[in-house]
Amino acid sequence: MLLRLRASLSDSERHSILKLCKDLGYSPKFLGRAESLLELEGPGRPEDRSKFEDHTCVAQVIETSDSCELTARPKNGEDTVVSVGSARFGGGWASLIAGPCAVENIERLLTIAGSVRDSGATILRGGAYKPRTSPYSFRGLGKDALDYLARARSETGLPIVSEVLDPRDVEVVAERVDMFQIGSRNMANAALLDEVGRTSKPVLLKRGMAATVREFLLAAEYVLAAGNPNVILCERGVRGFDSVTRNLLDVGAIAYLKAHTHLPVIADPSHASGRADLVSAIARAGIAAGADGLIIEVHNAPEEARSDGPQALALQEFEQLAEDVRALLAMDGRRLAGDSGPASQRNGAAGSDSASRDGARSDTLEATPGL
Repeated sequence: MLLRLRASLSDSERHSILKLCKDLGYSPKFLGRAESLLELEGPGRPEDRSKFEDHTCVAQVIETSDSCELTARPKNGEDTVVSVGSARFGGGWASLIAGPCAVENIERLLTIAGSVRDSGATILRGGAYKPRTSPYSFRGLGKDALDYLARARSETGLPIVSEVLDPRDVEVVAERVDMFQIGSRNMANAALLDEVGRTSKPVLLKRGMAATVREFLLAAEYVLAAGNPNVILCERGVRGFDSVTRNLLDVGAIAYLKAHTHLPVIADPSHASGRADLVSAIARAGIAAGADGLIIEVHNAPEEARSDGPQALALQEFEQLAEDVRALLAMDGRRLAGDSGPASQRNGAAGSDSASRDGARSDTLEATPGL
């Protein structure tokens, strides 16, 4: 491990950092006359990095190859593959997660679930508890929505992912869902991360809207350190200064994460764009950057949606996107998990209303705040 120390340390400060090194079992050695770099040889425990970062004498932990954290890609370069039903993420497999932003009623949920399944989705998304920007916005149906999701799973065979907001709700949500979602607003909720980490259910962890990649990985580290190895990272866009899109999908972060962590990485183009006419293009960019899947908001009547309607794809639009994803994955030697062929071969040509709906929405620059 290599530490860069702050300039002009006093003798007592220098003694303090050297004592910490020795207490943790490291042999410290200064590099160069300036003695601003401290090389450490020792046990390389992943938790030691945080101890050094928290020390007042340390300006930066520069190199940590001998103290790899649990999120780091191992030397053999192998991916962790997370499976949820027939869905698989990582290791050359990609999967599609699709469904409404929020569960509204059972009839609409079943219609959407059946359609996205036929198009190639292998996990149904649907919000039961919604963290909205305004407390007066629709915040979900709660336990009733969880019951509707359980029925949709029974009738369609699709496993369920839904967001959990509170550590006290983890147990009741776990009874109904197959994968937890931790939303952008809760990425840094240590208590919640610890709680889902104590379960065996996979965790879909979304990047905070203003979080660095390092902070994102440390949030995942909480879940892994608590004992749950099944974490999927979700790049959902970070805040920018332009209102053309709600957020900026960081495709560079997707490529970086695929190179530096063994965990699967997916993209959320719905929340990144905030507008349906851009979702498919941004989704394709995420797949091209190496994403192991997508999570897409889909609705059978987006104009009637109670949450995030402006960014929801219509059923046929999602069908066309699934075919585009298949083509992109094939170019990269990857496959869509659980796939039995293009949806258009089963149900006829897709996307007939895509162009007209894109045009109708082209003037929608800002969307209703959501996750």
